[in-house]
Amino acid sequence: MTSSTNPWRRAPAAISLAAVATLLLAGCGGGIGGSGTETEGGPIKLGMLAPFSGSEAAFGDYMQNGAELAIQEINDDGGIDGRQLELVVEDDACDATASVAAAQKLVTAGIDASVGGYCSGATLPTIPVFKDAGIPMVIPAANSNAIVGQGAFMINGTGTQQAEAAIKFATELGVTKVAAVNDQTDYSKDLADTFVGDAEEAGSFKVVHDGAVNPADKDFSANVKAVIDADPEFVYWTGYYQAGGLLTRQLREAGFEGTILVGDGTVDAQFAEIAGDGFTDDVFGTFTKTPDMLEGADDWIAGYKKISGGKEPGPYSIQSYDAVRVVAEGMKEAGSTEGDAVNTAIAAIDGLELSSGPLKFTDDRTLSGGGFVIVTVGPEGSFVLHDDLQD
Repeated sequence: MTSSTNPWRRAPAAISLAAVATLLLAGCGGGIGGSGTETEGGPIKLGMLAPFSGSEAAFGDYMQNGAELAIQEINDDGGIDGRQLELVVEDDACDATASVAAAQKLVTAGIDASVGGYCSGATLPTIPVFKDAGIPMVIPAANSNAIVGQGAFMINGTGTQQAEAAIKFATELGVTKVAAVNDQTDYSKDLADTFVGDAEEAGSFKVVHDGAVNPADKDFSANVKAVIDADPEFVYWTGYYQAGGLLTRQLREAGFEGTILVGDGTVDAQFAEIAGDGFTDDVFGTFTKTPDMLEGADDWIAGYKKISGGKEPGPYSIQSYDAVRVVAEGMKEAGSTEGDAVNTAIAAIDGLELSSGPLKFTDDRTLSGGGFVIVTVGPEGSFVLHDDLQD
């Protein structure tokens, strides 16, 4: 049984959280044999696919820094049975073709597990690459329902769980007419479709518009007109922040005064910069908690800033940190880096404290609770907690 001690309530440390040592040093003993090209006593290689180029490049840095912090803490505490962890990073550019090539490079590099995955459309085609190579996957960010049941572990809530949070928020506001708009990516369309389908089943309000934009466009006037003509009180944008910022501004300029809710792919300070001053009032987001929303995370934030050269942690930095911890816990419990053994051990974890709460996977390797909350645009465009959706 894994310890359920809350790492956010631990006493301060220079960089590491004492809970990491407790979680990694507890449990089964025995050496960890190398797998694949690894030699006994050599580094345990963790691979990360993330966007380091293209429109989502900021998230790659957040994810890498979070993972590096976890690796530094684990290595400072002696590694796993004396073996050090090493992060091997490749750029998937949030592109399906690039991601497959990048995944194959990680396999060739001899990684023992994958701890990456931001864009669902880029993550999905890498699943068979890693599966065929016997490499466990713990995905920190990508959360399309299409990933569910394919063998990868997801430590971000699923699209279904995020849609549930959006429906609950809209219902609490008492709106009667809602519009959904996606950007035609796998993640965005999946979230919008789930939201629309579940909203219709719940019957709390009517979906009066279900549309899509071309994210490469700059002028969304036709889309804006379609939304305005449907006369909703609430718009749920499920795409990424570049198009989301422009769409929000253009909706406001066209006279839409209702609530705008954005999905987790838009929750970034750059959204407010793109939308512009005065255009983010009454804008909210569905998201999992960020470090600044977690009690007792000051030391974690300080450690992250040392890794990142003084930069603040951003979205999915802490989930990437957690992904490394989950893999490390699985390897420790398995006493091995062999893929099947690690997968079995990870599936059995019960109570490892993550940012989203005590870890317990469902049979399809998703979180038993999604952990989504409602955030809103705060100072300097950052998103801050608005409603934890707890009754």
